[in-house]
Amino acid sequence: MLNKIFLQGRLVADPELRHTQNGVAVASFRLAVDRDFKDRETGERKADFINIVAWRQSAEFVSRFFTKGRMAIVEGKLQTREYTDRDGNRRYATEVVSDNVYFGDSRRDGDGGGYAPQAGRGSYGAPAGGGYGAPAGGYAPPPPVDGGYSAGPAVDQFADLTDDDGELPF
Repeated sequence: MLNKIFLQGRLVADPELRHTQNGVAVASFRLAVDRDFKDRETGERKADFINIVAWRQSAEFVSRFFTKGRMAIVEGKLQTREYTDRDGNRRYATEVVSDNVYFGDSRRDGDGGGYAPQAGRGSYGAPAGGGYGAPAGGYAPPPPVDGGYSAGPAVDQFADLTDDDGELPF
């Protein structure tokens, strides 16, 4: 049997990180996933709001790097659970239990939403001046070496093919 889901959408709110009594991290969040078609009456696209649950390191990752408005790609499985509410009524909850959560946008995207670097932190939450961010001062290409590129006069590096194209298999 197969139970596999892939979703791409934006977080509706910041993830909520909790810990079980045994200290296991669990994060829950909602993902707004646009439908593929527009509403006939309004002409607007509607979205489905899907509950996601992440466990352990994945939960800590999501709570640290994802915020409201960020695009996320979730890989997981659909799960339905039953519980009794405070009034004694039987309730059902359907949610996606994530196996993996990936970035669906870049922090540099203008519509990435919700990203605000922490004081003293560089890109992706790494300490400023190191980690995953670009080095201070920007990028400078390495100096040319023999046989490499140079800023000198342009050289024609293209040559005519000697093979007959009619013999190619495609």
